[in-house]
Amino acid sequence: MKVAIRVKPGSSRNHIGGIYQTSDTTPPALIVSTTTPAIAGRANAAVLKLLAKALRVRSADITQISGHTSRNKLLEIPDSCADSWSALLSPAKTI
Repeated sequence: MKVAIRVKPGSSRNHIGGIYQTSDTTPPALIVSTTTPAIAGRANAAVLKLLAKALRVRSADITQISGHTSRNKLLEIPDSCADSWSALLSPAKTI
């Protein structure tokens, strides 16, 4: 299952929650904040680890498809995580 996220590196805390949407035609992206700075891909690794913990899968089960140097990223997550992903996208749910 392909999903979109918006990364905020160098944040004051690790946090998953919030919706980022640029237009009505694009799918909503989940906002993922990490304390790790965006240096040499360290923020990407931290985000994958944070998402894996929230989705209760191994970080190796999450594949980054695009956005390696961008805040907007496209990821491939296991289809079995669809319910967990929907829960993360709900406005009332934050982790």
